[in-house]
Amino acid sequence: MIHIEPSAFTARPHHLWNERWFLLTSGDLQSGDYNSMTVAWGGFGTMWGKPFVTIVVRPVRHTFSFLERYDNFTLCSFKESFKKELVLLGSQSGRTMDKIKESGLTPIPSMQVSSPSFREADLILECKKMYWDDLEPDHFLDESIHEKYPEKDYHRMYFGEILAIREAATARGI
Repeated sequence: MIHIEPSAFTARPHHLWNERWFLLTSGDLQSGDYNSMTVAWGGFGTMWGKPFVTIVVRPVRHTFSFLERYDNFTLCSFKESFKKELVLLGSQSGRTMDKIKESGLTPIPSMQVSSPSFREADLILECKKMYWDDLEPDHFLDESIHEKYPEKDYHRMYFGEILAIREAATARGI
């Protein structure tokens, strides 16, 4: 893996979020207290002079409780050949099964945060939470967004400062 400075990171954001997805993980690898889920909604940018990523998680998700307890998370992207594993990690709950073990993915220590990364990932972002807010349905300007929430389980949005980025040498231009 090659370390990339956030200011030098280039990506095709829509492709990463919409086509590849990310594996969001929050917790502490050393204690074994962590959980992962796939995420396909988010973004990259600059806020308060810092590079950041935005993620959104519904409060009903098991990973939500880890994001509330820990101040950091990782986002890992994988080659298309790992789609089956990502579907499992996004559709099963860590409350009822050891879905990481079931997926066959290998948790590894991150460089700057307690949340694990994954050996098989071709892109790893290590992030420290810097802000959160709850999405307010009264603020949706596009009425079609309401269709995404039939259960009224609106997401919590987190901004994470990007502390470290690692990319596989073969993954340039993701």
